Amino acid sequence: VQLVESGGGSVQAGGSLTLSCAMSGDMDTVDTFGWSRQPPSRPRDHIAYLGKNDGTMYDDSVKGRFTISRDKAKNILYLHMTSLQSTDTATYFCAADTKAQTFWGQGTQVTVSS
Repeated sequence: VQLVESGGGSVQAGGSLTLSCAMSGDMDTVDTFGWSRQPPSRPRDHIAYLGKNDGTMYDDSVKGRFTISRDKAKNILYLHMTSLQSTDTATYFCAADTKAQTFWGQGTQVTVSS
């Protein structure tokens, strides 16, 4: 499974941004899709999950503001982010979990200025 994120950039506080993750490989082996982020000098945190049955889970820090979704036909995973805050500044990574391992993209930077 290969993952390539895009859509990062700079945005003012209160703004919105949608990240995309182009996925290739055998999607049938993937159990869970997700997004994580790593703020500067901080560890990586999982923030959104999407299961094979389209169930979703969110970290409290993004619940109600971020939405994870997937275009199955195009094999693209999205993270729609609204009401962005300076604390959302981080490198964002998409991930795909299989029984054997977790695959990661290279990350895309999101910077929120107040």
